[in-house]
Amino acid sequence: MNRTTAILAASIVATTLSACGSNSLFSRDRPDEMMVSRQAPLVVPPDFSLTPPAPGSVRPGGETTAEQTLRALFGGPAPRSANETAIISSADGERADPGIRSEVGSPGTQVVDKGLVVRDILAAPEGDGRDASAAIPGA
Repeated sequence: MNRTTAILAASIVATTLSACGSNSLFSRDRPDEMMVSRQAPLVVPPDFSLTPPAPGSVRPGGETTAEQTLRALFGGPAPRSANETAIISSADGERADPGIRSEVGSPGTQVVDKGLVVRDILAAPEGDGRDASAAIPGA
């Protein structure tokens, strides 16, 4: 019992003292997590009689952080293969409106007439079906 207590006490002391040592786990040589984007370097213009930029003009000195993020994630526009270019040109893809997806749900969009049955189904009153009736044509 005495020997077991001494071994247990020695292991507890060794474990406690090992936490006091310095290792890479407790070092403070880490990168700063608040530095997530790079700022454009400051440039002193040679002439101080410059006119202010026009509203909405492109910022001189590079792309925005959002553009840098998109380029880093997706790598910019990918070149099309010869087959893809041939398919797009045969489908007259150069004439397509680039903003068509934003216009599809608009009220002025022309749609294909699906027929009287679909129109009747869509215009049917909402309910639990208590007053519903079925008719078989020609019977």
